[in-house]
Amino acid sequence: MNDIDEQLREIIPRLRRFAVSLTRNTSSADDLVQACLERALSSWGSKRAEGDLRAWLFSILYRQFLDAHRRSRRYARMLDFFTGRDDAQPSVERTVIAQSTLNAFDRLPTEQRALLLWVSVEGLSYKEVAEILDVPTGTVMSRLSRARQALRQLSDGEINRPSLRRLK
Repeated sequence: MNDIDEQLREIIPRLRRFAVSLTRNTSSADDLVQACLERALSSWGSKRAEGDLRAWLFSILYRQFLDAHRRSRRYARMLDFFTGRDDAQPSVERTVIAQSTLNAFDRLPTEQRALLLWVSVEGLSYKEVAEILDVPTGTVMSRLSRARQALRQLSDGEINRPSLRRLK
């Protein structure tokens, strides 16, 4: 265990330097390195014994940076959509539509809101959401489809309660 600890201590300054070059912010770089090390330690068993530790850690760090970057862009686009921000002054119509969509989103059941947030805002894959909910990926896809349909209906003013089906 001391050998692993020593290897990690030698690599951390390199990881941090790489993270600073990616994020251009020291505190964000520190957060990225910490997240990388957490991920590496939690999945240490899946690391190939013959693989290069440094390359493995750099790939984890870079993938985490890309994931965070995608997530932040997705979140910014969603904020722009809901708030109606644009380079031009938002029109009254766009503001009303955004407010209507937010109100519709608030009226969705908790499970549907969580699914939409996980996939659309947080950028989780269907597989990751399936693991969170402990259901098959296909179930996530169908539930997400129903959530999107419910959001569209509520946004368009079609307030339909889900019909109950009788199961035998």
